[in-house]
Amino acid sequence: MLTKKEVEDFIVKFPVYQYAFLTPEEIDFTPKVRNFCKRDCRYYDTNWACPPAVPRVDKCRLRCSQYSNVLFFSSVGSIGEGTKEARDESKQGHEDLVRIIEEHLISNGYSTYTLTSDTCTLCPKCTFPHEYCRHAELMHPCIESHGIVISDLAVKFNMDYNISSRLHLWFALVFYEETAEAAEEKADK
Repeated sequence: MLTKKEVEDFIVKFPVYQYAFLTPEEIDFTPKVRNFCKRDCRYYDTNWACPPAVPRVDKCRLRCSQYSNVLFFSSVGSIGEGTKEARDESKQGHEDLVRIIEEHLISNGYSTYTLTSDTCTLCPKCTFPHEYCRHAELMHPCIESHGIVISDLAVKFNMDYNISSRLHLWFALVFYEETAEAAEEKADK
């Protein structure tokens, strides 16, 4: 099993801006966020990473509570003049970083469940609701889709939420748990 220090030693090799280790019990899940999604988010009802494609908040909480550990981190992306292309490129850099961290945990005997800021952008046009997700194994649901208010979580763990108009903070929550196979293997040694 990796210690927090070993995870930390790995992630600081990359452009992680801030991070915190927490447990699912320290995260507030509130269905009220879904009202915002439905009323104000342009991705609502258009993407597999967002409501209503994502289960109800109580089911999301239950899924997240199956993990003992959570790595909450941010990375900084330049969005220049704020064009869609600059924003998408910035988000892609964050998603690449998330995958590196996920792969490290998985290769060390952990199962993961990851949420990221914003919606999924893997496909130019999402298949929702007409076809199943083409990249379900790569798609990360949106943090807010699970009823989690990123700004509140950032404040709770002394992390920045905004830094400048030309820089964007991207966030991720990586829930992770040692697999039974890894635990058995370690016990046999």
